[in-house]
Amino acid sequence: MDNRLIIHLKTDDRIEGRLARSFKNNDVDVEVFVEGEKRNLLFKLDEICYIRFLHPPAALSAGEPASFERVTTITGETFSVAVYGKPQFQKGFIALLQDAAEPYRTIFFTSTAVRYRQDQTLPMQMLPEYGSAADDGIEDSLMLDEEHAIREPDQVTQLVRPFDAAPQARSNRQNARVGDIVVEAGLVTREQVEAALRDALALARQDEEPLSEAEHQLAGKKLKVGELLVMKGLITEEQLILALATKFRLRFVDLSGVTPSDAALAAIPQGLANRLQVFPVSLDGRKLVVATSTPTDPTTEDILRFSTNCSIELVVSSSRQIAAAIDRYYNNHRGEAVDKLLESMKAEAETLSVEEEADEARLLFEPDSEVISLVNRLLIDAYKRGASDIHFEPGPGQSPLTVRYRIDGECVIAHKIAATYKWAIIARIKILAVLDIAERRRPQSGKILLRYHQQKLEYRVEITPLVGGREAAVLRLLVASKPLPLKDLALMPYNLERFLGLLEKPYGIILCVGPTGAGKTTTLHSALGHLNSQERKIWTAEDPVEITQQGLCQVQINVKIGFTFAEALRSFLRADPDVIMIGEMRDPDTAKIAIEASLTGHLVLSTLHTNSAPETAVRLIEMGMDPFNFADALIGILAQRLAKRLCPHCKKKAVGKRELYDRLVAEFDRSAGRKKLDVLPAYEAAMLMEKVGCDWCGGSGYKGRIAIHELMTAIPSIKRAIRQEARVEELREIALQEGMWTLKMDGIMKVLNGETDMEQILRVCM
Repeated sequence: MDNRLIIHLKTDDRIEGRLARSFKNNDVDVEVFVEGEKRNLLFKLDEICYIRFLHPPAALSAGEPASFERVTTITGETFSVAVYGKPQFQKGFIALLQDAAEPYRTIFFTSTAVRYRQDQTLPMQMLPEYGSAADDGIEDSLMLDEEHAIREPDQVTQLVRPFDAAPQARSNRQNARVGDIVVEAGLVTREQVEAALRDALALARQDEEPLSEAEHQLAGKKLKVGELLVMKGLITEEQLILALATKFRLRFVDLSGVTPSDAALAAIPQGLANRLQVFPVSLDGRKLVVATSTPTDPTTEDILRFSTNCSIELVVSSSRQIAAAIDRYYNNHRGEAVDKLLESMKAEAETLSVEEEADEARLLFEPDSEVISLVNRLLIDAYKRGASDIHFEPGPGQSPLTVRYRIDGECVIAHKIAATYKWAIIARIKILAVLDIAERRRPQSGKILLRYHQQKLEYRVEITPLVGGREAAVLRLLVASKPLPLKDLALMPYNLERFLGLLEKPYGIILCVGPTGAGKTTTLHSALGHLNSQERKIWTAEDPVEITQQGLCQVQINVKIGFTFAEALRSFLRADPDVIMIGEMRDPDTAKIAIEASLTGHLVLSTLHTNSAPETAVRLIEMGMDPFNFADALIGILAQRLAKRLCPHCKKKAVGKRELYDRLVAEFDRSAGRKKLDVLPAYEAAMLMEKVGCDWCGGSGYKGRIAIHELMTAIPSIKRAIRQEARVEELREIALQEGMWTLKMDGIMKVLNGETDMEQILRVCM
């Protein structure tokens, strides 16, 4: 069969070629032979808008169409297609263009490139065309046999039912069982749904301790099965809402590309939008299009119709996107509430003055209600703006208190607060963290726990005394989260394949290294998620426990009572483990025990604060580790950094692409040393991009971060060099000759893929 295809990238570039390997429904990339290049090129599906096949490969075999839709991509193109429900793809969906005259009719859309999906009526005159598709070779390509053909009258009636037609559609949504829908969609099994419900009911019957508000909501009479499945990690919210949208023939709307009119925003008051967690998409006459993440809730449409006096069309979007849109268009994403409170406090501050130390001490113990409110709002504002750290920096004398947020690795000034309040704000933070507010000479550590919109927030607090009796506070924001799949860690396919090979080892030690905030814990938990199975017993020792996973025995370190990493590790070795994760090797004692554990049949994962993979091996030898034991135990070392990612909404093709490409190739070759690698994409395939700036990214041109990696595997030549206590330079050269990519080399590959720019790579690696 002719396997020609056309790939349309999100950058509007077009690549023609042939499939170099089979394309399966769980693939995250596609390999294409490009005749002009005379070689195979690998494209990640996340960088592709859609793929058009002349004839689909065998893996794209489909049954009858699940729906007929108009699909609009982020590049602005719109297609009328028949969407097939099977097979279900991890990264998108398969469809057939309705225009029979079009070549390359079979089209695969990636989920991240679809802006709108609108259900539409299939014209009756088109049914014969689809019925005779086999005569045109479509049946052969899609493997549609007579058993799956659309020919029964009741099937035709079901497929051509108009979007707005049946009044019983709303009744169907009201009476729908979400568990049945996700099982029907193939997302979970019936046994998994029943097990999740049993767990919730068992939780509700526990009388030993009071249930939290979130647990009551899940375990009570109004148990939301969809939320329960998402919280247990069985499905993602996006999978849930797409299943609901497909079942009820509702549009799925990507709110990141929607700018509502003032009239649409005025139609739904802010309080109603917050209460129902809905967002107005558009208003056309008396027809109001509203996004919701809970289309099965029968009250939403009634309340909206009564409150707005409009005809309501519900569309679906994720709760995360709805909350972000409400925050952006209603609540002012830039912290207007905080600024208004600061403005009101500024006038009062002008009438107050700190005359002597005694007055400052008195104020420490008596923070007023405005200070309490301000600190609470600052904590929530930092979370909503995606900050990882909050810095409270009091200036000397009458200088203001500066509040800075670390966002995407960079500190930005968020607020300046009048000097009159700086003592009371630090005191309030101490009270929340249960610290001694009278102690101002020694550092103190604590934590603050908050719950915001059913989200558990934890702030690690560090109070440090400054000259002049002042104190600075730094709060690290830890949000309870789920582990990411390994494929979502931005590991290049070359490194991902090698890292997965390391995890298959039955024993030994794997280290993840880098500076604070480089995502080491996230990487290790992703690795544990890959290893987590009923056959393995996994213990973790962490400080703090940031990510929780079912099936893991996770332990919180408490240094105050003498429960250190070394103590936890000694206990683990008596608890019959298969895999052990140590949050951090903070001292030689912990490192020695970890190495001994890996030599006695356990797989050990841990982190270390070093700059590169070769440097880590040398550092551990200098810490007193036995070179022979460490060399025998070592499986591999993964070093990583986080670089800013170019904003996907405004980045554009780089100017002077040829010159930039040549510089990157030369820099890559220099970093590779004597080892010459033929892995870089050709100039025509390179997707060099540059920053622009838009409302979405706050004008910076960057949004989010991407990891760059350096993976050194413990092959025999590396082990031999470690036993001989080789220097860092010697170890690095051996690793390069054996195929290691340095951090800079991996960063250059991501620059050539259009994910970041060289400025950000050079900020985080040498």
